[in-house]
Amino acid sequence: MSNEELKSVAASCPNFYWKLFQSTFLISAFTVGGGFVIIPLLRAKYVDEYGWLNDKDTLNLVSIAQSMPGIVAVNASIILGYRMAGVRGALTALSATILPPLFTLSLIACAYDWFASNQYVRYLLKGMQCGATALIVNVSIDLLHKQLKKKLLLPLAIIAGTFLANFCFDVNIMLLIIFDGLLGLLFLRSREYGN
Repeated sequence: MSNEELKSVAASCPNFYWKLFQSTFLISAFTVGGGFVIIPLLRAKYVDEYGWLNDKDTLNLVSIAQSMPGIVAVNASIILGYRMAGVRGALTALSATILPPLFTLSLIACAYDWFASNQYVRYLLKGMQCGATALIVNVSIDLLHKQLKKKLLLPLAIIAGTFLANFCFDVNIMLLIIFDGLLGLLFLRSREYGN
């Protein structure tokens, strides 16, 4: 969607700022495990539930957010809020994104010794790691499935090459991202690739 379409969606949505705050707050509260975990949560909320974005917009949003310095969830919320409602939207999304970690870290700081030595907290964090891994694998399978449906050889070759280079040959992921970005810029710009 273009910025104008997103702004018209925001303007037509009753209680838009409250919905943006509430949804971004919940996503921030349940995003545990890093940047990739935000993709299924953004997709579930903004694509499936609200219809504010489509799958391609969501991936673009996360890609841009990852390329910027800072936390992916914060960057993504600022971009989404700004695209939909300008500075007020960006500030709304930003405040909703930073409040859950602020509350959590404040609570942990008050009782750090108890949290650090509690075995149940360690089990909880291990379980959250497993859940985050499952979410990342689910998104990866969904994206691969969509690429397989398109039956285009070059994107599939890039996916397979990137996986093999990182998994089998331990090539630095940052180098692979730069290389894949250049491949996309040079070879994947035609309409058949959805651009």
